[in-house]
Amino acid sequence: MIPSENRNIIFKALQSETGKKLLQRSGRAPDDISSVVLVEKDGSYIKSEAVLKIMEYINLPFPQLAFFLQFVPLFVRDVVYDNIAYNRYNMFGRSDSCDI
Repeated sequence: MIPSENRNIIFKALQSETGKKLLQRSGRAPDDISSVVLVEKDGSYIKSEAVLKIMEYINLPFPQLAFFLQFVPLFVRDVVYDNIAYNRYNMFGRSDSCDI
């Protein structure tokens, strides 16, 4: 995901050529699709850090929630992230296309 100049987020599949280039730019292997990645001008974020940064782009109440969640230790947030990622199909179901 890439934030645009007007604070919109542009989604790119990590498997796409653009996605692979962004992964490399952020210091990750081009075939590492194990986590959500947010790339900004000043750096890149994965797992729970990426989710918190993305929440800052979304309307209320997400920026405020992200503010409070940043005080939860990273390893705890990442354990929760990994658990949700592992169980996402059981929790949210499957879809042939992205609903966003």
